[in-house]
Amino acid sequence: MFEAHFQTFEEPEAGVALSARLAALREELARRKLTGFVIPRADQQQNEYVAPSEERLAWLTGFTGSAGLAVVLLQEAAVFVDGRYTLQAAKQVDAKAWAVESLIEPPPESWLSAHLKAGDRLGFDPWLHTFAAAERLSAACAKAGAELVAVDSNPVDAVWQDRPPAPIAPVVIHATQYAGIAVAEKLAHIRSEIGKLGADALVLSDSHAVAWSFNIRGGDVAHTPLPLSYALVPKDGRPTVFIDHRKLSNLTRDHLEQSADVREPDALTPTLMALAKSGAAIALDNATAADALSRLITSSGGKPLRGADPVTLLKAVKNGTEIAGTKTAHRRDAVALARFLAFIDREAPSGKLTEIDAVEALETFRRDTGALKDVSFPTISGTGPNGAIVHYRVTRKSNRRIARGDLLLIDSGAQYEDGTTDVTRTMTVGEPTAEMRDRFTRVLRGHIAIARAVFPDGTTGAQLDTLARQYLWAAGVDFEHGTGHGVGSYLSVHEGPARISKLGTTPLKRGMILSNEPGYYKTDGFGIRIENLELVVASDIAGAEKPMNAFETLTLAPIDRRLIEVAMLSRDELDWLNAYHARVRAEVCPAIDDATKAWLDEATAELK
Repeated sequence: MFEAHFQTFEEPEAGVALSARLAALREELARRKLTGFVIPRADQQQNEYVAPSEERLAWLTGFTGSAGLAVVLLQEAAVFVDGRYTLQAAKQVDAKAWAVESLIEPPPESWLSAHLKAGDRLGFDPWLHTFAAAERLSAACAKAGAELVAVDSNPVDAVWQDRPPAPIAPVVIHATQYAGIAVAEKLAHIRSEIGKLGADALVLSDSHAVAWSFNIRGGDVAHTPLPLSYALVPKDGRPTVFIDHRKLSNLTRDHLEQSADVREPDALTPTLMALAKSGAAIALDNATAADALSRLITSSGGKPLRGADPVTLLKAVKNGTEIAGTKTAHRRDAVALARFLAFIDREAPSGKLTEIDAVEALETFRRDTGALKDVSFPTISGTGPNGAIVHYRVTRKSNRRIARGDLLLIDSGAQYEDGTTDVTRTMTVGEPTAEMRDRFTRVLRGHIAIARAVFPDGTTGAQLDTLARQYLWAAGVDFEHGTGHGVGSYLSVHEGPARISKLGTTPLKRGMILSNEPGYYKTDGFGIRIENLELVVASDIAGAEKPMNAFETLTLAPIDRRLIEVAMLSRDELDWLNAYHARVRAEVCPAIDDATKAWLDEATAELK
């Protein structure tokens, strides 16, 4: 029906091919005198989306989730996933070859301590693990009397005969009209932070940090406009950007060279070694810096200072230009969403549409804006029981028809040059059950509680997380994912350091953008999630005795009124919902056609 540009629906490889790969890896391990090897779902910079050449976990196991880890021993093997991917892993991974275990509680190190034997040699690639991750592996090995061995080359790569080449997508300049702040000003802020750390230099091991600092974007990974790269920023003097020169045009090279030296990626190691030999203290990002960097600095006589990359927080607090840009992007996206939701409401009851049709339709409406650069992640389109798989990704094999009586969960986002969007809506096709309405309304009440929250400076996401869960908890249910994540400005749709979750320890600051997405998932039944993006702003609460903050909702899309049990809402909750829908109507109607406007008027009509 529609031509999809950014998403494919092929089933990952399985069966004989994967069995042969596992056998080949075990042969390679035996050749290297290793009794096991750890395969994280990671590249050198711990990116969420990685280039095809870095998809070692998927190539070996068939599991295609964005977070996970595998351990291969000579007789046993396990894949570790978190709660988002439990159902997906069970479907994708061969249970005869792999055990599926928890990534969080208990962690993989517990499994390793129980399955390694004294004298075993467990290999790991120090470029694919952070220092903290390597320390945890080392402790697990020590507990079992085994040895952790840092390999010089990855044994998975040795048996991956048709491994794709590294990406070399062109780098583009992210103009100040979108970035808001020039590179020189950003570098001044970064140098100030380096001074506070007591460091001589900072390694930017996160390509997002390089992209933000030097106002560039690229296309080396799917869905995030990243130019894979490193940078070294000294406290005094000129930074160096390490990037494949084939990605640079004369224009982008000139842009970078105005503020930095530009060298090939393989120059990073000797440059760091030379700096470390002077005894320099070099700051490394705990979250993204490879253990190999820490080892290299230490062995060369330098002092690695491990902590949070200060650029992460600088990047998370959006400036006025970025805030204005994201508001424009969300209004543009709202037009595509209104057209899509009207289309689903009109066509889905016929039973002719599938999950893939929904993905392709939404992408088409976004492409019709003329500004779409990419989707910000693979669209989650799950109907019926597929909706209960939190990070479900439809394939041609799993593709399900949207039938009457089903709920359709659509979680999607767009990359525009002026902003990144992320929105989830759950729609009913036909008459919902009483259970669906109850669960949906509990999710909605939690969503509204976050949207209406007022909180003092210094409040963390963990302190707010309970607000989203309270009504679900009252019914004895919960959801196994965070309530919200940070969102970048034409960068990653999942951005740190702040998040609304049980683990969210970073204080929320004005200018941060976070998602608000409580949900409920009934295994083999249905899934519900309601997601808007929220901007942290100053609260206008009267008489406040300390600085107070609140959320301003950015997303503009109707919430399915047919799924709401109005009697369960308080007067304040109902007022919020009606005011939100009135705002959607006012901001979106001037930009849509008459047929969509008629649908939107009905979809946002006041609830009594």
